[in-house]
Amino acid sequence: MRRILLSALKILISAGLLYLALRKVDFYELASRFNVASLGWIGLAIAVMFLQIFVGVLRWREVSAECGAPLGTAQATRYNVIGTFFNQTLPSSIGGDAVRLWLVARAGAGWRAATYSIFVDRAIGLIALAVVIVATLPWSYNLITDPQGRTALLAIDFAALAGGLGFLILGRLPWPWLKRWWGTNHLHACSVIANRVIFSRDRGPKIAALSFLVHLLAVVIAWCVVQSIAAPVVFGQIFQLVPPVMLITMLPISIAGWGVREATMGLAFGYAGLMSSEGVNISLLLGAVSFIVGAFGGLVWIFSAEKAAKGAAPIEVRD
Repeated sequence: MRRILLSALKILISAGLLYLALRKVDFYELASRFNVASLGWIGLAIAVMFLQIFVGVLRWREVSAECGAPLGTAQATRYNVIGTFFNQTLPSSIGGDAVRLWLVARAGAGWRAATYSIFVDRAIGLIALAVVIVATLPWSYNLITDPQGRTALLAIDFAALAGGLGFLILGRLPWPWLKRWWGTNHLHACSVIANRVIFSRDRGPKIAALSFLVHLLAVVIAWCVVQSIAAPVVFGQIFQLVPPVMLITMLPISIAGWGVREATMGLAFGYAGLMSSEGVNISLLLGAVSFIVGAFGGLVWIFSAEKAAKGAAPIEVRD
């Protein structure tokens, strides 16, 4: 019953925020801006999103190996693509993580190793995103002149960065009770793994490069969408506005981020002195691109060995 109520609440949040955001959209005007070139840009956005998924796979493999849940490249790619489908269908923008966890655990890695690999991978991604937002703050402050917008940007980034640093510090604390108490033992173990991965001479630079590339590709995807409708926005503005929106959209309070993404993008554009309606337009097209990629992931899931073997013996972890 509790899950049903939470899902219903998230549906209501998505519907309410979408209703408020879509009041700013002139669909006839938006449709009139599409042409053959627009389809090319949308196709490029879809291709870049698949590339982003693969880059995420490379990072996840590094993290999973450290967690004791080694994955082959083809297998991890399949799981990530399937995750994009469930990101679009489960009541959260990170619902695919739960499915990836289930797939890895069921493949024989064990629930603890699978959970650690997903959690640490997500934590590293969030820390990298917070660093990106901090690095662009000097330019963001020039772009966003509204005091409320600046305050919101600082609050969001401070919360993300503080959470990330706090998570990493936890793994370096010497207190024995952190490893024994049920409320901290797993979190502490994940923090230890994250520290080991991030500050490793071998894996650290690779993890950092892959993490920042994932977020850069998200900006490129948004830029392709901007070009598809010839929106009056330059690449630098997209680079400064999209990462904070991505951070907020990760909050599991809606269906696949719908509504939250549109409302946040509209506000971000407004604070930056741009047209709020253009922010909503871009957000809707980003959602459409994600939906198309997610639909492909649904086909992969339907024809996957994991679905066919549902209820059967665990499959091998390696390809």
